[in-house]
Amino acid sequence: MSDGQHPLASLTLTHVHYNPRDPLSYLAAWLALVPQALCVVYVSIIWASREVEVLLMFAGQMGCEALNFGLKRWIREERPKQMFGKGYGMPSSHSQFVAFFSLYLALFLVRRQVLSPSAAHYYAVIERVIVSILAGVAAAAVSVSRIYLNYHTPRQVLAGSVAGFVFAVLWFGVTAYLRHFGWIDWVLDWELARMARLRDLLVSEDLVEAGWQQWNRRRERKRQKEADASRKLT
Repeated sequence: MSDGQHPLASLTLTHVHYNPRDPLSYLAAWLALVPQALCVVYVSIIWASREVEVLLMFAGQMGCEALNFGLKRWIREERPKQMFGKGYGMPSSHSQFVAFFSLYLALFLVRRQVLSPSAAHYYAVIERVIVSILAGVAAAAVSVSRIYLNYHTPRQVLAGSVAGFVFAVLWFGVTAYLRHFGWIDWVLDWELARMARLRDLLVSEDLVEAGWQQWNRRRERKRQKEADASRKLT
């Protein structure tokens, strides 16, 4: 009791049931937190980079969540009998979330591969393929964990994955349309977007390579200044 009259409630955002005597169940419980972790990653990258492409991906991710919310209340299929949690189970929101993330990320990396060839193109392709594969493996692990913990049936997880994949393709098409017809450039010219320092470099420039080159130039200038100062002392 909080004040002797009213019972306390629990915040169930990260409340996951698992078997403490089963290491795989413990791992599956941590995998259940992947969507929350990805949301933190989204917000952190958007704040740090101000890249509109990341903002668009996050908007699609939230749209995918809204779709899942609507589908669950339309289908109204219960969770497995072994699970006494609240809410409907069809389709799995975790599976839909990670399916959208992994496929949209892979589509984006392939798109960058096509639009931004460079001298380091071969190594960039390998890197993007590896990241795409790892994202797919992680998404599969999260989906399987929902079945292992008895939060969803295999059919609910499969439905969530399909919904996430379809929405990722559709949203990627929408963003491609907005970019092709200049809507993104139009929004970036808004005063509010300029105040927020939003930019659109990610699809045309390798920010890692650009940052590395800038760092190297600074290091070279610093070494040159130190060398010049050393010669003057001698």
